[in-house]
Amino acid sequence: MKKHIILLSLLGMLFHSCMDEPVIQPNSYEGNFNALWEIIDTKYCYLDYKNIDWDSIYTAYHQRIPYIKTDLDFFDFLGKMLEELKDGHVNLYSGFDVSRYWKWYTDYPENFSSDIIYSDRYLGENYRIAGGMRYQKIDNGNIGYIYYGDFTSDFSDTNIGYIFKYFSNCKGIILDVRNNGGGYMSGAEQLASYFFTEKTLTGYLCHKTGPGHTDFSTPIKLFTPANKNVQWLRPVVILTNRMTYSATNDFVNRMRKAPYAIILGDKTGGGGGMPLSSEIPNGWMVRVPTSPMFDANMQHIEWGIDPDINIALKPEDAARGYDTLIERAVALIKFL
Repeated sequence: MKKHIILLSLLGMLFHSCMDEPVIQPNSYEGNFNALWEIIDTKYCYLDYKNIDWDSIYTAYHQRIPYIKTDLDFFDFLGKMLEELKDGHVNLYSGFDVSRYWKWYTDYPENFSSDIIYSDRYLGENYRIAGGMRYQKIDNGNIGYIYYGDFTSDFSDTNIGYIFKYFSNCKGIILDVRNNGGGYMSGAEQLASYFFTEKTLTGYLCHKTGPGHTDFSTPIKLFTPANKNVQWLRPVVILTNRMTYSATNDFVNRMRKAPYAIILGDKTGGGGGMPLSSEIPNGWMVRVPTSPMFDANMQHIEWGIDPDINIALKPEDAARGYDTLIERAVALIKFL
């Protein structure tokens, strides 16, 4: 009798183990659609926060599958479904294309002109470069101006130390991260650290712990340290626009807690989720945010961060070769 009970128990365990295994989808349009839909359903971290009815989206898109005839059409079809997430961090990668969602910035004013910032009034032709940062003294040498456009461009304490030394006689600096679409998250923490006097709680991060839409870990505290080697303890104005995204969004969030910092410009583009990649049966890869990030008050930063001072690039200023945001930042630093 005991042998039968043990055997039945083992069979039951095996049955439940098989039931818990994810379904392996076939490499067909139907199978790849189901695989992609399930990846989003179980891993994407913002379905509930964005009030997205992912089941309804399944129904709406699934019925169109029989009408798809080519891989190109199928790719575009899946890309359209992913656009429902309204997330610039969500991409589908194939050997012939990458799907992307751009409306997080294309539906808004650009508030930036590279022609203007590289004019003689600002960076000019003889600007200096250190660690991907372009910098120059403006306003007759009274203000330091730095343009940093990509967090994949590495920098070191030595680079920043040289820049701060160059600006040692300036009353303050303007750090322009407009059109910086992000890059390395470690760079966001490092750059912010030069403006802090002590280790400061600046945000939280959660990890997905299960397939449910609300299956998250306990929030993990994120701190911004104070750099031990290089510090700027005078006014710094951060310039932002809608193309301030991802790692740059995180940088701006950190800088809201910096003691001498002011955020000026437009609301950032957001991009608060930490993405991971998964594969569907045909080999295409999908990038999906799985870990939401929050500010120090446990508020989501996915939709962007409001500036302290909201100001847009005025057409009449641009026509004269003036950048409204830079000019306002200069006046602000002089007043402080």
